[in-house]
Amino acid sequence: MGIKKYQNLLDRFVQKNIDLLGDNLIGIYLHGSAVTGCFNAEKSDIDLLTVVENDLSYETKKMYMDMTIEFNKEAPPKGMELSIVKEEFLKPFAYPTPYELHFSLMHLDWYRSNPNEYIEKMKGTDKDLAAHVTVIYHRGKTLYGKEIKEVFSPVGKKEYFDSLWHDIHNAKTDILNNPTYIILNLCRVLAYVKVCLVLSKKEGGEWGLMNVPEKYRTLITAALEEYQNDAKVSTDEEQAEEFAEYMLSEIEKDKEKISGK
Repeated sequence: MGIKKYQNLLDRFVQKNIDLLGDNLIGIYLHGSAVTGCFNAEKSDIDLLTVVENDLSYETKKMYMDMTIEFNKEAPPKGMELSIVKEEFLKPFAYPTPYELHFSLMHLDWYRSNPNEYIEKMKGTDKDLAAHVTVIYHRGKTLYGKEIKEVFSPVGKKEYFDSLWHDIHNAKTDILNNPTYIILNLCRVLAYVKVCLVLSKKEGGEWGLMNVPEKYRTLITAALEEYQNDAKVSTDEEQAEEFAEYMLSEIEKDKEKISGK
């Protein structure tokens, strides 16, 4: 069923946003695996971006967080991940992008233990938003409000690449802790620097099977198998480290034509 299994959850979440934010709500946008055709309820989270016109008060943030945590109980195991961003920072796009509030499952315990501190500190800028907005602009879905092209301007190549690089520059270390994510992410980043493709992790892995040296194809195939199915696939650590080093060097070769550095 994919993301359709959670349509009722999304519909109710949208209505609660309308009730809580009122005229301040510009729109709610779905992105990530849910819009790129590779959502797996056991492995994927639900990625959302809420756009508002004005700052949110402390009281509104508190109500929003409490509401989100209730909905998160019905979400997939990896939960919901969302950011709230003011419209003025999206057209023209500001980078790093300021945000009003952010939530993901990894922050749940922090909020529960100290909600006041969470709300005070969970505001700043986030480089990851450039990658999220790029997916929204090219492939996202409007759940409520203004259409995507009315709210978002395209993210520059330099900013998008910097956002991607921020996520994978420690790949030689990170690949041992989270091989599937890093293997597929390296593939999609290389696809972007080589041929400017904006891909999901699954699509990145499929591109990698066709475009990286044959000796790494077993590694990529295993990552795709684990990403799309529930079975755990073992990864050869030595080969994984070699793969990360190779992919980073290939990305480095082409990044200057995008980053402008």
